Amino acid sequence: MAIEIELDLNPAVELSQIGMSETHGEDSPYFAGWKAYDEDPYNETTNLSGVIQMGLAENQVSFDLVEEYLEQNSDVLQANSSGFREDALFQDYHGLLSFRTAMAGFMEQIRGGRARFDPNRVVLTAGATAANELLTFILANPGDALLVPTPYYPGFDRDLRWRTGVKIVPIHCDSSNNFQITPKSLEAAYNNAIAMNLKVRGVLITNPSNPLGATIQRSTIEEILDFVTRKNIHLVSDEIYSGSVFSSAEFISVAEVLASRGYKDAERVHIVYSLSKDLGLPGFRVGTIYSYNDKVVTTARRMSSFTLISSQTQRFLASMLSNRKFTEKYIKMNRDRLKKRYEMIIEGLRTAGIECLNGNAGLFCWMNLSPLLKDKKTNTAGEIELWKRILKAVKLNISPGSSCHCSEPGWFRVCFANMSEHTLHVALERILCFVEKLRKEDEAN
Repeated sequence: MAIEIELDLNPAVELSQIGMSETHGEDSPYFAGWKAYDEDPYNETTNLSGVIQMGLAENQVSFDLVEEYLEQNSDVLQANSSGFREDALFQDYHGLLSFRTAMAGFMEQIRGGRARFDPNRVVLTAGATAANELLTFILANPGDALLVPTPYYPGFDRDLRWRTGVKIVPIHCDSSNNFQITPKSLEAAYNNAIAMNLKVRGVLITNPSNPLGATIQRSTIEEILDFVTRKNIHLVSDEIYSGSVFSSAEFISVAEVLASRGYKDAERVHIVYSLSKDLGLPGFRVGTIYSYNDKVVTTARRMSSFTLISSQTQRFLASMLSNRKFTEKYIKMNRDRLKKRYEMIIEGLRTAGIECLNGNAGLFCWMNLSPLLKDKKTNTAGEIELWKRILKAVKLNISPGSSCHCSEPGWFRVCFANMSEHTLHVALERILCFVEKLRKEDEAN
């Protein structure tokens, strides 16, 4: 028999500050769109009028390659009795050396061999979410600040702030230079934090996992490294989509730049990476921190006991990532398929008269719907009104730029790799019909 509890919205018993905090960000349109999809999900056979999920950055275009590997290597999942005992018993938080070695090798491979990674500096975490929060705990105290360029992933409001008590100070970027970080914008954000009596502990860049679907140029990384060195702060480089770059030559890892600088001031640089996007395995919860700072590595490893990856998962992925034949095939085909999907959505949106920023990475595009805003002088009100209409009438869940803290209204992030090609065509047809309807309404008025 179920226990019935009468809920009191204002309970007499107190909760902690975290328990009462509203900084999780769950009230953002980014998460609200997910709820609308969950209530009425589109299905190609059973629910043709449902909401199509274009707000979730999942990579489903290469599942068949992983499934093929499993079929051909089924023995990997069939551990013998000794293997079972090893997996079932306690493993320390260093993680399996075989997996850390395989992960380091895979990180090198998807960066075109232009960077090297030491398995002894790889710290394992349950996904990039845990990695970013763990690093924030280590680098900053409650009330300190991290500088993050806009637009940024809405989940950072949760990952970096909610439990750590750390503040996010935006580095405001704009469309005048395709939302690229500049020395001027870095300095302005730093000065803004100081004016608010905040101690800046570091800069977090997302390369190429930012909502723009584009990589950061080498010159920009050089400028950011010079900036954090001059200010004596840290640099966190979130590189979780590095394997999804359409061309490996276009992605420049901070690790590659550090190597070219002789690893000068490398102790202030930390890289976050995961397999959630590149291998399409978010449910496996596999993330890593790679730091050039010995103390950070030691502390992160101690704290990773709260975010361990199961031994069975580590053993399976160690085998798969060590299979060079598989990884070479996967990386090439995954990049080709993502590029094809990107070209499909860009061409489809262009047919509807919608322009996007030029992208070369990631699982989404950054499209400009500002010409469709009724009141272009209103900051976010017009954008949210348009977003609600697209969600409710067009049945598409896309992410408004304001949920990514974009300073210019009318930009939207649209994911294209979490669905079949057929569903993507349906979504593009809906957008085309919607835009034509809006134009007819404008002509009538």
